[in-house]
Amino acid sequence: MGTNHDDRSFAVIQSTDIGSGTKIWQFVVILGGAKIGRDCNICAHVFIENDVTVGDRVTVKSGVQLWDGIDIADDVFIGPNATFTNDRFPRSRIPRQASARTVVSKGASIGAAATILPGVSIGELAIVGAGAVVTRSVPARAIVIGNPARIAGYVDERNIYQSLRKPAQAYHLKDSPSESAQLVEIIEGVYLFQLNVYEDIRGSLTPIEFRKDLPFVPVRLFFAYGVPTVETRGEHAHKTCHQLLIASSGSISVSVDNGDQSATVLLDSPNKALHIKPMIWAAQSKFTSDACLAVLASEPYQDSDYIRSYSDFLESLKITRKD
Repeated sequence: MGTNHDDRSFAVIQSTDIGSGTKIWQFVVILGGAKIGRDCNICAHVFIENDVTVGDRVTVKSGVQLWDGIDIADDVFIGPNATFTNDRFPRSRIPRQASARTVVSKGASIGAAATILPGVSIGELAIVGAGAVVTRSVPARAIVIGNPARIAGYVDERNIYQSLRKPAQAYHLKDSPSESAQLVEIIEGVYLFQLNVYEDIRGSLTPIEFRKDLPFVPVRLFFAYGVPTVETRGEHAHKTCHQLLIASSGSISVSVDNGDQSATVLLDSPNKALHIKPMIWAAQSKFTSDACLAVLASEPYQDSDYIRSYSDFLESLKITRKD
């Protein structure tokens, strides 16, 4: 056991599966079945039950209890007095029924006094705000706050909320829209189009000629609507499929990530179209009550084209870039 702490006599450490370089401070209790990785910092007054795994370089601040059924990945931060639960219907002296495990993914952070309900997952690099009550799983890179926790933004975004910030450019028809459309590169692989609008006393019209105005010819169209504001859609990347996202009504926040850069764009008008190339992680959130998202796709639906795990997405990027 490679542990190291101020005074071993003030801690109860039954587990022998503790990595080298891990520091365990006073008044900590770790039961025999727990598995703790390398270079962790387990602060004073922490309790860790048997059926718990903790990865490498994890910080667990004072006042935290990790109960049976919890998996903590590498590089996670858990703030003071964060509360994990493992039974949705607890009763005194009635054994806990087995339920889905609670998972905190690599690099995530949980703020002080946050409460995590059983069976949820916290995505990679996500941040749970102080005092938040997490009742449902949190997407990768999402920042959640409040009770119940809701998405307030995404980590490392440039927060691009609409007005086009670059002038119109000239494009080659073979891989770009017509010269009459304006385009802004949000991040590499993601482009925002300002489509033409024709207005008169009868209202506004935005036409799209697929072969002329779009960077690809769509073969599929679908709509997402009636999405509660607290819900998130997307949360995946495509291997080969291009997508064009348009808010035909209401507004939607779209988070995009190419592995090196990330940004958030607000789609709030039918004349704004977001082109998302393959191998871009994307999620949509903050749907207004009247929001309808139209998605034009370059390929028919094929489940094998989806990458649904953010960690798998990053691994696929490494392979793609090597090739």
